[in-house]
Amino acid sequence: MNFTILPRSWTPALHGALRIVSGLLFLEHGTGKVLGIPALPGLDKMPYGLLIFTAAMELAGGLLITAGFLTRPAAFVLSGFMAAAYFMGHFPRSFFPALNNGEPAALFCFIFLFLAAAGPGKWAVDKA
Repeated sequence: MNFTILPRSWTPALHGALRIVSGLLFLEHGTGKVLGIPALPGLDKMPYGLLIFTAAMELAGGLLITAGFLTRPAAFVLSGFMAAAYFMGHFPRSFFPALNNGEPAALFCFIFLFLAAAGPGKWAVDKA
């Protein structure tokens, strides 16, 4: 059976929308760390060097992913960054992401891995 709820012709647009929304959500973590917008809880517990490194990755990576510029290499690096964040910051608290608050890191990891393989989709500076 070849049943779809949404037309297959929507795939490029939804691919691009996934990239843009994921990039903006990732960027928000960086602006929260650097500008305090939004105010993120628990930043005082993070070592300063790690805070600066993660903020830079989130700002630069979020901008690159949102714009769709250098998407594949940026997404590949960010996927690894999120895997490391998950295993360093969340996994030691519990095996289960629902218990260790690791769902965002795991989702970002796999969304970025998809973008590294599939490219930017529609509405990107990169052309495939």
